[in-house]
Amino acid sequence: MNCKQLNSIGLEEVLAFLGHLPTRQNEKEAWYISPFGPESHASFKVDRPKNLWYLFSEGTGGTTTDFIQKYFQTSVKGALEWTSGKNFSSFHQQTKTLKSNPNYRIDRITDISHPNLLSYLHDRGLSEKVYPFIKELWFTTNNKQFYAVGFKNNSEGWELRNAFYKGALLKKDISLLPFFSNAGSIRGNETGNNIPNRKVAVFEGFTDALSFIEMQKSFEGDLLVLNSTAMLKKTLMVLDSYSEISLFLDNDPKGRECTEHILKVYPHAKDFSHLYSDHKDLNQYLIAKRQQHAHDTINTQITTAAKNGHAEKQESCKEETNRIKKGMRRRM
Repeated sequence: MNCKQLNSIGLEEVLAFLGHLPTRQNEKEAWYISPFGPESHASFKVDRPKNLWYLFSEGTGGTTTDFIQKYFQTSVKGALEWTSGKNFSSFHQQTKTLKSNPNYRIDRITDISHPNLLSYLHDRGLSEKVYPFIKELWFTTNNKQFYAVGFKNNSEGWELRNAFYKGALLKKDISLLPFFSNAGSIRGNETGNNIPNRKVAVFEGFTDALSFIEMQKSFEGDLLVLNSTAMLKKTLMVLDSYSEISLFLDNDPKGRECTEHILKVYPHAKDFSHLYSDHKDLNQYLIAKRQQHAHDTINTQITTAAKNGHAEKQESCKEETNRIKKGMRRRM
């Protein structure tokens, strides 16, 4: 391992491994009580997109390497040695799959119920509408137990997510599932030269597919999730069975590359990424849409309250005026 590889490891996973969890978080940042010493207010921030940290109480920050050096008061060599002895589950902007015969076990699989996972889904703009498509997965690795939202793929493997964890268990594969039961889902090993009336919507990650489910009211067809751009070749084989292909891939270089490749092979496919062109992916679009709705709702409530207050004042003034007039008539 070198420094470049070390810096690609997600800071949030390193912090979780060391027993530090965020006190608050959003899509862009996570805040922690300082891992370097006691404090009453969280001043340690992780910039999620950049995978960098900053400790405001000391005015210092840096990369994953810098954090490990400071945490253990060690050199770069010491930081590399410490990290190389750990089996971190994911790398920043990547996913590491725990292969067969790993140092892990799946403890239990249940319906979604843990408050932290429900909160995580809510933060991603997702409601109980998507719960039938996911599970709550508890697993142990390196003698540490974790829990995450699990999304199953066609090879019985699992994509895993929670607020500070991104990983996968068992074999990597695409996920293919019917949005409606009458859609007639095609399994991953079936191909069929554009079968009439077969519809499919294609996504890069499962949170985007869940976002589509959250927003859709009338789509009848299959949902295909790559789970990794490395699954593009297999995806192309499966798409041969569909006459209608709708693409909802990410608005980043890898996502655009996949979109262009699919369009080249299947010219009848339609790219819908322009619908969320101001956002990286469909889930970020959904989050922004929900936040805007909440903002508009609050503004409406404030406006309504102000109008009601003004009307009440007018009515009060009217009543007071009538009272004065009646008093004057009696005196006259």
